[in-house]
Amino acid sequence: MRILLTNDDGIAAEGLAALRRIAAALTDDVWVCAPEKEQSGAGRALTLSEPVRVRQIEPKVFAVSGTPTDCAMIAIQELMPDRRPDLVLSGVNRGQNVAESVTLSGTVAGALQGMAMGVPSIALSQALMRYDEKIVASFEVAEHFGPGLIQRLLAVGWPDKVILNVNFPPVEIKDVQGVAVTSQGARDHHHLHFQRRTDPRGRDYFWMGFEGRPGTPPAGSDLEAVFGGRISVTPLHIDLTHRETIAHLQGLIGGAPPRLHSDMAG
Repeated sequence: MRILLTNDDGIAAEGLAALRRIAAALTDDVWVCAPEKEQSGAGRALTLSEPVRVRQIEPKVFAVSGTPTDCAMIAIQELMPDRRPDLVLSGVNRGQNVAESVTLSGTVAGALQGMAMGVPSIALSQALMRYDEKIVASFEVAEHFGPGLIQRLLAVGWPDKVILNVNFPPVEIKDVQGVAVTSQGARDHHHLHFQRRTDPRGRDYFWMGFEGRPGTPPAGSDLEAVFGGRISVTPLHIDLTHRETIAHLQGLIGGAPPRLHSDMAG
């Protein structure tokens, strides 16, 4: 089995080193193509307005000047010309990728690009109790359970147009409560916010931060599982269509194009 690894924390990230050890437990044919610099929050961004440069670090290991999506695409199309990967693994991210954050996640995006190119793909993240750069993330839970979980997932399989989003809980190995197949949750408060700061020249700037307020996660969601000590496995796909609204709108605006009413103009 040939496995391609990518991430959004960058080529030097501890989580990528952990992912290399996870992949090495499954096969000896492991390739790495990761961003040169951190790309957290890049989502599915592509580099369109400047060249994408590739630096080979060692055999089968490449650093790329672009995004996780760039990495997956260029690796599959250009850096692995003799044979495509059988699996793409993206991560292990430092911090959870759950709820609405999956649409911002470069980790999830790396897996989505692998899926879009016809390769089964899994995103993996290690949850933290809170967002704080001073926290030293431990990837022991991911390393301990990752190989067996991936092996099991490959054995049971999943649809072609779906990725699996795996989040490991922020607990010790002995405290993991099992695996839960979950839905994408929704937070009951907005946890991202900009902080206004002032630079040494007296000019204001803004820095993204996270609020640590606890929420009430929906039952059966990725949020509930991760913060209940379980490994969350969420099937995701690119289709963002809200199908209930299709039926509602078809009955109201389907048919001939509407015209502007005179009493609404001006």
